[in-house]
Amino acid sequence: MFGALAKRLFGSANDRYVKGMSQTVDAINALEPELEALSDEDLRAKTVEFRQRLNDGAKLDDLMVEAFATVREAAKRTLGQRHFDVQMVGAMVLHRGQIAEMKTGEGKTLVATLAVYLNALSGQGVHVVTVNDYLAQRDSEWMGQVYKFLGLTVSCIVSGLPDEMRRAAYGCDVTYGTNNEFGFDYLRDNMKFQLEDMVQRDFNYAIVDEVDSILVDEARTPLIISGPAEDSSELYIKINVLIPKLEPEHYEMDEKARAVTLTESGTERMEELLQEVDMLEGGSLYDIDNVSVLHHVNQALRAHKLFQRDKDYIVKEDKVVIIDEFTGRMMEGRRFSEGLHQALEAKENAKIQQENQTLASITFQNYFRLYPKLAGMTGTAMTEAAEFSDIYNLDVIEIPTNLPFIRLDHDDEVYRTATEKDNAIIELIRECTARKQPVLVGTVSIEKSEHLAALLKKEKIEHKVLNARYHEQEAFIIAQAGAPGAVTIATNMAGRGTDIQLGGNVDMRVKQEAEAIEDEAQRAAKIAEIEADVKAKAAVAREAGGLFVISSERHESRRIDNQLRGRSGRQADPGASKFFLSLEDDLMRIFGSERMDSMLKKLGLQEGEAIVHPWVNKALEKAQQKVEARNFEVRKNLLKFDDVMNDQRKVIYEQRKDLMRATEVHETIVDMRHEVIEDLITRCIPANAYAEQWEVGSIHEETLRLFNLDLPVADWAKEEGIADQEIRQRITEAADKKMAARTANHGVEIWHSVEKQVLLSVLDKQWKDHLLSLDHLRHGIALRAYGQRDPLNEYKKEAFELFEAMLSEVRDEVTMMLSRLELRVADPEAVQLQRAPQEMHETRQDPALVGAGAPAGEAAESAQPTQTRAASANLNPNDPTTWGKVQRNAPCPCGSGKKYKHCHGKL
Repeated sequence: MFGALAKRLFGSANDRYVKGMSQTVDAINALEPELEALSDEDLRAKTVEFRQRLNDGAKLDDLMVEAFATVREAAKRTLGQRHFDVQMVGAMVLHRGQIAEMKTGEGKTLVATLAVYLNALSGQGVHVVTVNDYLAQRDSEWMGQVYKFLGLTVSCIVSGLPDEMRRAAYGCDVTYGTNNEFGFDYLRDNMKFQLEDMVQRDFNYAIVDEVDSILVDEARTPLIISGPAEDSSELYIKINVLIPKLEPEHYEMDEKARAVTLTESGTERMEELLQEVDMLEGGSLYDIDNVSVLHHVNQALRAHKLFQRDKDYIVKEDKVVIIDEFTGRMMEGRRFSEGLHQALEAKENAKIQQENQTLASITFQNYFRLYPKLAGMTGTAMTEAAEFSDIYNLDVIEIPTNLPFIRLDHDDEVYRTATEKDNAIIELIRECTARKQPVLVGTVSIEKSEHLAALLKKEKIEHKVLNARYHEQEAFIIAQAGAPGAVTIATNMAGRGTDIQLGGNVDMRVKQEAEAIEDEAQRAAKIAEIEADVKAKAAVAREAGGLFVISSERHESRRIDNQLRGRSGRQADPGASKFFLSLEDDLMRIFGSERMDSMLKKLGLQEGEAIVHPWVNKALEKAQQKVEARNFEVRKNLLKFDDVMNDQRKVIYEQRKDLMRATEVHETIVDMRHEVIEDLITRCIPANAYAEQWEVGSIHEETLRLFNLDLPVADWAKEEGIADQEIRQRITEAADKKMAARTANHGVEIWHSVEKQVLLSVLDKQWKDHLLSLDHLRHGIALRAYGQRDPLNEYKKEAFELFEAMLSEVRDEVTMMLSRLELRVADPEAVQLQRAPQEMHETRQDPALVGAGAPAGEAAESAQPTQTRAASANLNPNDPTTWGKVQRNAPCPCGSGKKYKHCHGKL
């Protein structure tokens, strides 16, 4: 009570924070007349002046007032747009490394120019991160006019760009791109062999657009670069046939956790089915020999029971295409991993693609925490403020609207059945169209959007449908959704990047109707006609009450609901919103609507009647808050596990960079060799052991394996008074002598180059295997909780042991390879060892699947290939010079059928 009173008297903490910036805004406004008087050249010269002042020791904060005023003036001259005072406040929030929450239509894209320009003055580069290629290109061209006018360089990263163009783009002052492209470039850079091949510079400052979508919804999403694993498509097809033979009592399904498991009777039934088709080793599905079969059974079960066609995925051109849970868009090329996507392909009789093995990966959570300074902007972040603060150390500041906000948000209407709810929605749409009020209807899935579309068609109400099936017409459908009487059905509205303007969008209509007219006078007349028509229609729509947003269901997250609501009431336009629910909706059903249903029957709720009360809204919000809190805990727990790998990733990537920077790594190689000998002696000659207890045979075998040296270790051990130090010294001298001879034989320069390339190759190979080991460890670690042990602590301990073992393997393999490597080089320049020709896929996990069939806090992976990179050459089986670098375990290109390491690659 006292808190509410204090808030009314003094304003909230957010209000006071925003008010504290008003003096700075006044100072910026005071400079406007002075800057208006400058010529274009003088205004552009301000950039040179600011940079000089930075070089002389000034701080960015010292320049902020003048820089913001300069950008505002440049925007007026290039875009014809002047930043509002509240946009100045939003830009200050961005510059301070915080999140600016600004309502839809308040001009976030323009706000970013102020903070971007100021931070780009240092010359260290600013990244502006958007959710898709279209927005990245649009914003870089549109806002790029301001930056270029002021003398800054601007570029845009999109998929498919070659490395040279990427390097040039990252070298610019301002670089636009998607979260995927920035993340994949980071991973690819850390797989390069030379520093000059890397495309990214050191990180400086990033502004993330739609920050809630990227840092919350997709926070768990690992970007994965992978190579092909063994093919097992036949297994998927065989097991897929067996799943429909299971009855409901054979499995347990938890929709809330998105998990499905076989019951005891289900396991017995599945074992019978597998034995019938001769696919079971021994009698039990849980025998060690059946691990692979069990994995395939589990994935096929999930594909059949948890995933619905036209909701979670669609089948298009013999491909299973995932539908993004948050935007309703088709995610072309994205693939669930761990065999789930192949199981879905088998279920739908589509062509089964090959599985992949991880070569490098990072989650968005950890990628964006690499930036020393990070900021974000969105229309909906306050509901996740605790998460932004806890995980990213980012405060959320709500920026007031430029003009008063007048949208009317009606209370939710709750019906007993989905049919009653549908009838109420249709009735409201009919009322709106009768008075020429535009309507936007939000649904949570394609299936539901098409169900509503069918009902509207039956009622002969004209409408447009926006979902993954009509993805190509997206921009035009959204742009015209504000026309009087327009009815638009949309599957989620997050990250669309296009405003719904009352009366329609002038630019979009000009593009469609006037761009093709060649005669300039006719084109100008047509544009004027379009502008007048849109203005007249806007007045009609405004008079009818503005855009009415109707939602056919509540989402798990309040934020997604707010994104839909936010489409209405932009920039002081009138508008309204109403959510319709039924007790048959997923959210209501999962959170126990049976009791409510029986209670409503007792209270005598008639068919077609709804419950409408603010208390219902509060109860629903609390249910949503519980789901949000649970999802936050899952993400937080996942981050704790991922941080373990992240620490190791940083060490490996920093080590690689150090190796690439070094002109030669000879001393490192020598240290590794000596450590290998130290480990060997420690292992085979225990402390205070008698000579008879020494493992002399093991020492001899290991020196032969590791150093290719046949040393008389047994004879040494028989010498009177010999100690372990003496044996260590003799092995070290023999190994050093051999390597010195090899260096002299091939030439110091060539051999040092070989050492560097071998070390990098081995490090990459071992890191790849280590990622696989960590993945396997992660999937079983939750079971330790049954033994009263903390899975996280167990994971940390064992991951560290695996990392130590990996480093030991690196030392052993590098030492062994260099002691046996034979060089046949005619041209000294040809010594540069190349990476093996290898097909690589770039993939990303689907955040919707976290916890699906995996232990708590784990992600059930899915993937999104954004592009495929394969190195290939015209191989001649009879000419080894055309083979390039062949992988050790790959089939020999000569066609013998043996592995390369056992054939032409034999050491």
